[in-house]
Amino acid sequence: MKVLVTGATGFIGRQVVDRLREAGFDTRIVSRQPEGFAAGSDVVPLPGIDAPDEAFLGLMRDVTHVVHCAALNNDRNACEADYLAANAKLTGRVAKAAAARAGGRFVYLSSIRAVAGPGFSGTVDEATPTDPRCAYGRSKREGEIALLDAYGSAGRVDATALRLSPVYGKGMKGNMAALMRLADTALPLPTGALTGVRSLLSSEAAAGAVLHLMTRPGPLRPIYLAGNAMPVSMREMITAFRQGFGRSPRLFPMPPRPLAAAAALLGKGAGWQALTATQICDPSRLMSEGWKPETDTLGGLHDLARLAGQAL
Repeated sequence: MKVLVTGATGFIGRQVVDRLREAGFDTRIVSRQPEGFAAGSDVVPLPGIDAPDEAFLGLMRDVTHVVHCAALNNDRNACEADYLAANAKLTGRVAKAAAARAGGRFVYLSSIRAVAGPGFSGTVDEATPTDPRCAYGRSKREGEIALLDAYGSAGRVDATALRLSPVYGKGMKGNMAALMRLADTALPLPTGALTGVRSLLSSEAAAGAVLHLMTRPGPLRPIYLAGNAMPVSMREMITAFRQGFGRSPRLFPMPPRPLAAAAALLGKGAGWQALTATQICDPSRLMSEGWKPETDTLGGLHDLARLAGQAL
């Protein structure tokens, strides 16, 4: 069986392709830069968002399943319309073609940002009301809707949106990369600013969740969440990174109240709320269907920093 993978050269997409090939699947890569692949590879160009339907239908020739990883994120120069075009409209075009031509499953990589903004504190599961608070999150939620509408209109139920916790791994960008860069300094950090607890997910575990949804028996649910087994605190994350870099934790005790007051005076209240929020992702549904989450998040962060340090 052949699986079409969009965004296959991206942070998670590379892991997805590797896991699928290890499991014996053939893959078709859809890329904006197909010329960068070796001759003979099954690589096709990604059509433009406004391309005719035939261009998207052509992607599905001999394809059984689709994994849609392509997305726009971590782009400070992008506006709301850019995010909606890349993450919602394009998803709808690919899903409509897949629903018409690909007889297997469709897995769309979404995010918990489709449910809750950075400042949300609480536990997120499939029943949590959606309340995205950023352009990226709103576009991912619209992408979910476009996917499920396309398959529902075709009378099909074999498509799902997999909402991911913040993902770490080699090549990561965004807030996790910034946190690791901060850890690779001698800057002392106050524990009062590191009280938030987060669910994280390794890029390898994300790819494993995709493979699980591709191969598990029985129908798919419309939404799943994936996260590692145990949430970790920001303080633990910084410590794991610093130990991986061979640094001491350099954390000093300071209560959060004065730090919160200073952030408010500086007009950084929203940033403070995001920094100290506790966001726990509940992957119980995926686990009940046989997926096993990773358990050693801190060990993974330690090893990631160690390897990054060795590469310098």
